[in-house]
Amino acid sequence: MSNASVEKWGVFEAAFNGPSSGNPYLDVAFDAVFSQNSREIRVPGFYDGDGVYRVRFMPDNEGDWSFHTHSKTSELDGKTGSFVATKPSEGNHGPVHVHNKFHFAYADGKPFLSFGTTCYAWTHQPLDMQAQTLETLKKSRFNKIRMGIFPKDYPYNVNEPLHACFEKGADGKEDFDRPNPVLFRHFESQVAALCDLGIEADIIMFHPYDRWGYTDMSAEQDFRYVAYLAARLAAYRNVWWALANEYDFLLDTKPLQQWDRYFHILEENDPYGHLKSIHNGDPTMNFDHRKPWVTHTCIQNWDVKRTQEWRDAYGKPVVNDEPEYEGNIIQSWGNLTAEELVHRFWITMTRGGYAGHGETYSHPEDLIWWAKGGELRGEAWKRIGFLRDLLEQDVVNGLEPMASFGEWPWTRVSGARDGDVSYIYLGEHQPVIWSTGLPKDGTDYDVDIIDTWEMTITPAKKVEAPIPHPTRHGAIVRGGKADAAFGVELPGRPYQALRIRKKH
Repeated sequence: MSNASVEKWGVFEAAFNGPSSGNPYLDVAFDAVFSQNSREIRVPGFYDGDGVYRVRFMPDNEGDWSFHTHSKTSELDGKTGSFVATKPSEGNHGPVHVHNKFHFAYADGKPFLSFGTTCYAWTHQPLDMQAQTLETLKKSRFNKIRMGIFPKDYPYNVNEPLHACFEKGADGKEDFDRPNPVLFRHFESQVAALCDLGIEADIIMFHPYDRWGYTDMSAEQDFRYVAYLAARLAAYRNVWWALANEYDFLLDTKPLQQWDRYFHILEENDPYGHLKSIHNGDPTMNFDHRKPWVTHTCIQNWDVKRTQEWRDAYGKPVVNDEPEYEGNIIQSWGNLTAEELVHRFWITMTRGGYAGHGETYSHPEDLIWWAKGGELRGEAWKRIGFLRDLLEQDVVNGLEPMASFGEWPWTRVSGARDGDVSYIYLGEHQPVIWSTGLPKDGTDYDVDIIDTWEMTITPAKKVEAPIPHPTRHGAIVRGGKADAAFGVELPGRPYQALRIRKKH
């Protein structure tokens, strides 16, 4: 037996020498079957340049594993090996999957509350700026980052990328049949660096903002590229597959059935079933997230009070990765106040969904977080971290909207519950007394007032619940009695939330 070892949910890699003539990317195929007792898992291999072929595997169970390779190329066929999967290290909870229908959890059962940010082209910037991005992420509380494989050609993001995505031919043009191993080795090293920070890499495969010709690759080239990504990257536990940023802006060249095929290629080549989503541009162009190969609803929409509508429509976790961004650029989607973005996070979370952050403050050198990473210059990220810390103390199964329990008469104010913990977010409303959604029984509860901007938590003063004046609609009379066992006094300013916890 081999002495090789890798921790559970780590990356085991085996490398072999093979042919380098012709185009191995097109001409050579190989895979490996990894076995533990009677269980077998097929994993595709890939060409990594210079006559080297690799296969990577993420073991999901401790103990002895062995593998053997298959290929029509004799140098790559019948290779064998073995290794031991050891106990996962601290902080390694495995890949994230859907849990409790509308939520997420790591493979070991630890809940995953998504608090993401966006840095589309950070891996294409100068190396010192990439190091700065990782340092910034260390001090923030984001646990997911949206990032593209291809560079981006868009306002504030026009500099040349560090590496070409494909090797250049004699004519100086990129050959879309030859992925550039240098680019992909660098990209996966940054995926691994994010993993070390406990951050999920939400990897965007396609986007419309292109001057290199990547959006015009043929369908066959696209299909090979998706399979190649799965072979190279699927063994990293922190990978999420985002098929597109704004897929609907690419429908002229990549019709709908082609997007479905990308999903299927991932199903065929990713044995771990990483999360798979697709993102719209026009708010009226949501993908049909009900399709079984889509794991969760990823959308762009400013109207965050519709979060429960999307939960009900698709029956899956809702991640609104672009509820617009904090910043001051001229584009309307990128000039929210920090208060407004934090407000939209709270609304989304207390309606049973998850939101994404982006920061777009104008900079003389276009060093903007949303595009290139680097430094955070705004204020929302601190309050988003506060919200994450708050919820991770209390939430076990995921926040369910109070309307799901038939207890929430309004759509204006947001409220959600997980077990014996409830959150009510009043947002733009500023009442001096509140009782709706508070407990109806006499059991003892702790109620705290949370100032979502000042990041303070203060015990609430309980008062007698107000009795609303009866409302008559013909013969039907509503109201006339208190809607809760008690009310609470509030400071009469916006952006306040209530946390209600039953005493045990």
